Amino acid sequence: MLIRPLNIDPDNCFIAGAWRAPLSGKTLSLTNPSDGSTLCHIARGGADDIDAAVLAAEAALAGEWGKATAAERGRMLSKIGRAVLKNIDELARLEAMDVGKPLKQARADVLALARYMEFYGGAADKVHGETIPYLDGYTVYTLREPHGVTGHIIPWNYPMQIIGRSVGAALAMGNACVLKPAEEACLTALAFAEIARTAGLPDGALNVVPGLGAEAGAALSTHKAVHHISFTGSVGVGKLIQQTAGANVVPVTLELGGKSPQVVFDDANVEAALPFLVNAGIQNAGQTCSASSRILVQHSVYDQVVDAMIDRYQSLQTGPALSDLDVGPLVSHRQKEIVENFLAKGGDLTIAAQGQIIGDAPDGGAYVAPTLFADVSPNHILAQDEIFGPVQVIIPFDDEAEAIAIANGTDFGLVASCWSENGARQMRMARALRAGQVFINNYGAGGGVELPFGGTGLSGHGREKGFEALYGFSVLKTVAALHH
Repeated sequence: MLIRPLNIDPDNCFIAGAWRAPLSGKTLSLTNPSDGSTLCHIARGGADDIDAAVLAAEAALAGEWGKATAAERGRMLSKIGRAVLKNIDELARLEAMDVGKPLKQARADVLALARYMEFYGGAADKVHGETIPYLDGYTVYTLREPHGVTGHIIPWNYPMQIIGRSVGAALAMGNACVLKPAEEACLTALAFAEIARTAGLPDGALNVVPGLGAEAGAALSTHKAVHHISFTGSVGVGKLIQQTAGANVVPVTLELGGKSPQVVFDDANVEAALPFLVNAGIQNAGQTCSASSRILVQHSVYDQVVDAMIDRYQSLQTGPALSDLDVGPLVSHRQKEIVENFLAKGGDLTIAAQGQIIGDAPDGGAYVAPTLFADVSPNHILAQDEIFGPVQVIIPFDDEAEAIAIANGTDFGLVASCWSENGARQMRMARALRAGQVFINNYGAGGGVELPFGGTGLSGHGREKGFEALYGFSVLKTVAALHH
């Protein structure tokens, strides 16, 4: 384990710049998904710990952090970003062991976290109000001010990236944050808090309370002194959080997942598309909100695309995170069971290809071989429900109208992609696809810290990343001054 070199105490909460044992004295076991062993124990924070964290955040707003200028906040975030890069090896190893993702993917997540800090560090003093022409004798202008204490409930699949896009934006706007990481994977959240403290972030500006969602998460989402909630996770929990936050009339940003399509037309560059078609579905073992789990292919190139994807799938290797293969284990045996239940529901379908679990993969690991289904009906459960595992389905279509109907034919609307060399078709599809992000002849745009991200329908609402996230983590105030 590389916990101690980062000076974190995983069986403690991080509150007001210090490590504190949970007031209940209880801990939870953290499991290594690669072999089933116990990594360490983490704090089982509860409502009392959330109270203490909120009080610490309020004190930070009343003190040094609340008095910091936008430029000073920006310098601090930039400094934290540089500190993240200095710890890239330790952070990547922690994330790989904790989540189960291959080491190269974990390393990319560290770079993304640093980039978020860099971007929001540079953007902190670039959020401007505007003057509004009004009645004679008035000067009217707008200000953007922080909400105050913001609550952040993040999932286990991309802890560092989601810390960057939510906590980074909230801090840039001058909020003070209380973070509840997922109990399955919270080590890099704790490590980030320690890195931020060492970089000089004032005490209480960021507080981290690990624990169960039904305890610490529920306490955070219902706390009357929390003024904004950011949640990434399942649809069911997102609905509960919106309901509980609504009792306090608190705004909520929800990012709840998707069933994202890539649409391949007969004039597409299939060779260029292939890496995106496969990688967007298997990255992080398919445990990605924006995973491309549906591949829609026009009939005239259907066999060509299916054959190419089969060849790629047959070469995929799955194994322990630190072996750094194509695919790692799922985050837990519970998640493995969920994915295997979905695969059982595909018993009536044709398995076009599967990847391989390497022979010396530990028996205790949560491994599922990447699985590709062909000739799938758009209405099949595997084409409708979010699986959150390395499973993709290929669906044939005839023409543009049918492609749009199938692509938009789920309750989700997070990401979509169109592969075509026809410029007019590209623009038509960009408008017609119901998704918060649409990619043309690519998928994901390299992560895109600068690109607003969020969905429609069951994918949630609100936007993260880019300047839109800064607007979401601020309150617009209108000032109208009458000159006598």
